[in-house]
Amino acid sequence: MPPVNLATLVRVPVRPRFNARATALGLLAGVALDRVAGDPRRGHPVALFGTAAANLEARLWRDDRAAGTVYAVLLIAAAAALGLLPRRLPAPWLAAATALGTWTVLGARSLSAEADAVAAHLRRGDLAAAREQLTHLVGRRTDTLDAAEIARATVESVAENTSDAVVAPLLWGAVAGLPGLLAYRAVNTLDAMVGHHSPRYENFGWASARTDDVANYLPARLTAALTAVVAPVAGGSGRGALAVARADGRRHPSPNAGVSEAAFAGALGVRLGGRNDYGSHVEDRPVLGGDGRAPRVHDIARAARLSRAVAVAAAVACAALAAARGRRG
Repeated sequence: MPPVNLATLVRVPVRPRFNARATALGLLAGVALDRVAGDPRRGHPVALFGTAAANLEARLWRDDRAAGTVYAVLLIAAAAALGLLPRRLPAPWLAAATALGTWTVLGARSLSAEADAVAAHLRRGDLAAAREQLTHLVGRRTDTLDAAEIARATVESVAENTSDAVVAPLLWGAVAGLPGLLAYRAVNTLDAMVGHHSPRYENFGWASARTDDVANYLPARLTAALTAVVAPVAGGSGRGALAVARADGRRHPSPNAGVSEAAFAGALGVRLGGRNDYGSHVEDRPVLGGDGRAPRVHDIARAARLSRAVAVAAAVACAALAAARGRRG
């Protein structure tokens, strides 16, 4: 009697493997697409997600953490599930889907464009227009800020959002492919919507805020490292970036924003932090880069240039990480 081939008797379903090459190519293509095209002007998928999240909040809101946790889990899981849909496509189509997903969740071009617009208003001496433009980047009150405070707020926002809107989605894409990209953007969007301190969201937004803290822990530190590597592109100091990130990053109330802001402060040789008026409350933030000078208008352009260089470095590093995952598999 011939030997029995167990493989013919028991067919074990094989889980689709992480397609490293398609993911790496998709990340790089998505970064290039964002650089060329920027954000969609109408029907942005993140805005559509925000509308869906607002509608679900109206149904689920309760002043407790359990309701907020259910809300966050449903929306994050839905985003991840959407990212799983193309997983069985041929590699070229999966790469294209990943590129579109990357383009959707990145904010590199729009971030530097908003910063450049603020700087342009300041150079013309139009404080009113600069204050209005700044509202596209920050949640604090801008109506009483002078030119120096506008420059500080812009550099801080560029630093924080380089981590949140550029490095973090790329890193999660490298780790988990398209599902990671979309799930991360869902996490970050929910934090912006319900994760802030307020009577309505102190409990309901707790899960969204904590999830965002966890999701951004490694990306913030990668942002600081990449900032140090590319600092010379903006006429900055890599050693300064690392030194200030180590010394001052943990002093910030956010466990992650402080690291990226401190790295930018050290790289650019400026001093960040101070009083921020959010309307409902005022925060006195600790100083980051205390040996630096106050930011000036030209530092906004330097910060935007540094952010663009970090985006390129992050794209290369994360594509390499995705490819390395495939070799290990």
